[in-house]
Amino acid sequence: MKEAKFKSSFTSVIHAGQEPDPAFGGVSVPIYQSSTFAFKSAEQGAALFAGREKGYIYTRIGNPTTKALEDCVAHLENGCGGLATASGMAAITTIYMTFLDKKSHLISTAAVYGPSRTVLENEFSRFGVEVDFVDTSDIRNIEKHLRPNTKLLFIETPANPTMILTDIKACARLAKKKKLLVVVDNTFSSPIIQKPLDLQADIVVHSLTKFLNGHSDVVGGIIVSKNGNHHRRLHKVLTLMGGTMDPHQAWLVLRGVKTLALRMEKSQENAMKLARYLESHPRVKWVNYPGLESHPQHALAKRQMTGFGSMLCFGLKGGFEAGRRMINSVKLCTLAVSLGGIESLIQHPASMTHAGVSREEREKAGITDDLIRLSVGCEGFEDLKDDLKQAFAQAD
Repeated sequence: MKEAKFKSSFTSVIHAGQEPDPAFGGVSVPIYQSSTFAFKSAEQGAALFAGREKGYIYTRIGNPTTKALEDCVAHLENGCGGLATASGMAAITTIYMTFLDKKSHLISTAAVYGPSRTVLENEFSRFGVEVDFVDTSDIRNIEKHLRPNTKLLFIETPANPTMILTDIKACARLAKKKKLLVVVDNTFSSPIIQKPLDLQADIVVHSLTKFLNGHSDVVGGIIVSKNGNHHRRLHKVLTLMGGTMDPHQAWLVLRGVKTLALRMEKSQENAMKLARYLESHPRVKWVNYPGLESHPQHALAKRQMTGFGSMLCFGLKGGFEAGRRMINSVKLCTLAVSLGGIESLIQHPASMTHAGVSREEREKAGITDDLIRLSVGCEGFEDLKDDLKQAFAQAD
């Protein structure tokens, strides 16, 4: 990994962790499509396994292509090291497996990515893990649910799909007093506009599938730690459980990361304009976008983020049925789950990404039946606006 601390994120995404190939000088990081690596001697093999020598043994344990991606994202997040995983959920479950044990307790953002919640409720609960899902935008809700066995505070900010924000610094101060770990799912922001480790979080996690890759063609995840001990513990669990990323997958994500800053610049510009358009539209009941003055944590967004992102949600007058007709009528936006791609994606969380959460719990988390989530891409703004305009006309 290059030691330079670049001043610009436009530079970092292109160069961090990505040296020219030492063998032949290739500018692009090579794809080391090998499951195993030869030892120079029995002594070297023993030294590698014992950790006395750095190198590669087996791709589940480590791979040069994957390492380049890990170093790049760790640099972007100002962490001590990264661990690339086969999916975003592989990253999240690795964190749960590493730091939770029987009868331990976790507090999580209520409006969190559906599977991040469902795996705790349906699977980890079988092993005695207890969890409270609360509105973490109010620190008092976290304090109220603390228990002697609380081990982890898992926050997602902005939250999926409500766009509610949580004060990372405030959570970190509380966690330090109570000796908890703070994990932040930074997928919705990307390290271009929010750096949780700089705000004193312990661990940051991403679904690489989303903004970091940005092209809706790869599934992956990554964990970045601030503390070397946490990094080593997570690495041990990840490699034993087998949720590691393959080298070709890593190479594709590295290619996507190179345009992250450029994509975020354009998609944020579009999102701000669309949010203002939606807020003024007579058929729209409400809009949640951190860049709007009407957002309940707009001041916090300006304080802990350097941009407002390209995710937003809104509700139509006429509720779910009007929303269903509207999203069935889009022509340019793609009706699909996921987010952070170069193209704009629109979906209905209550019946799609969060369908596994009970209606009662969804409503408590603010995931109402009329909520439509829009991941704004890099198309021309006028084309996106025209598409929404014609779709709204079909919602009556």
